[in-house]
Amino acid sequence: MVKHAIVTGAAGLLGSHVATAFRDRGYTVTALDVIDAPGVDKVDLTDPNAAMEVIGPADCMAHIASLPRPVGYEAEDVFRTNMTLMFNVLAAMEKAEIGKMVFASSFSILGLPFAPKPVDIAYFPVDENHPRAPQDVYAVTKWLGEEMVDAWARRTGHPAASIRMPWIQTAKSFPEQVGPRRARKEAGLDLWAYIDARDAGRAFVQAAETDLAGHERFFISAADTYSERETTSLLDEAYPAVERRTPLPGHTALLSNARAEELIGYAPEYGWRDY
Repeated sequence: MVKHAIVTGAAGLLGSHVATAFRDRGYTVTALDVIDAPGVDKVDLTDPNAAMEVIGPADCMAHIASLPRPVGYEAEDVFRTNMTLMFNVLAAMEKAEIGKMVFASSFSILGLPFAPKPVDIAYFPVDENHPRAPQDVYAVTKWLGEEMVDAWARRTGHPAASIRMPWIQTAKSFPEQVGPRRARKEAGLDLWAYIDARDAGRAFVQAAETDLAGHERFFISAADTYSERETTSLLDEAYPAVERRTPLPGHTALLSNARAEELIGYAPEYGWRDY
C-alpha cells in the first residue's frame, strides 16, 4: 500500500527536501506551507480551524513549519508563531488519528548559536545526554516543542522523533552563507556544525519508517565540520578546557550521530567537500 506523509513548512529549504525524500520513497505527500510554491497547498496553520480542515488521516506527520531563527523577527512573533503551529498541528493530528510525528528540532536547544550570554559546553562530542540550556526565544520554542511532542506521545501512545539539526546547507547556499562565517570567531558558536539538506530529508523518512518506542530525541549532523581547520585545532583555540570524550581526528564533527545511527540507521552521505 502507498503510504501518506504530511509535511508542514514544505516550501522551505528543509521542508522541500523532506517532501522530496518522502516522494522518492514512494509516499503520497501532502505539502503544506503559508506561502505559494509549486506542489504546495497554501494554508495558515496558525489558524486552528484551517489546521483541522487540511490535516487528515496519514501515516506520518513531518512538522517543520516555524519561524526559523530569532534574528530578524520580534521575539513575541517567534514564540507565538512556533508554539501555535505546534499546538494546532498536534491537535489536528490527534483528531485525524495520525500515528507518527517527526519534529524538526534544533541543536540550538544547547543554547547555541544565538544565546545572548556565554554557554557552557560540558564535553565533546555533544550527544543526547548533554545538558540543554536554551536562552533565545527560538531555542526555547524548539525545546518546548519537544516537550509538547513528548506529551502527545504519552497521551496517545504513538511514537515520535525530534531531530536536532545544525545549520542546513546545499551546494548553492554553502559558499554564500558558510564561506564568510567560518573565518570568524563566532563560528565556534555553531560548533562548526552543518548538515546537507539531502541527508536531513532522508533522516525524516528513516525516522518515519523506524519502529520507535515512545518519543526519541537525537542529533544528526554531517560527518565533518564546515571548517577547513582540523577539529582539535579549533577546540584548542575556542574550547581548550572542555573535556574530549573520544578522539576527534581530522575534521570530525562535534555533534554525535551515534544515537541516530543506532535508532534509525542514519549515516551522513554528503559533505561540503562534495560541493
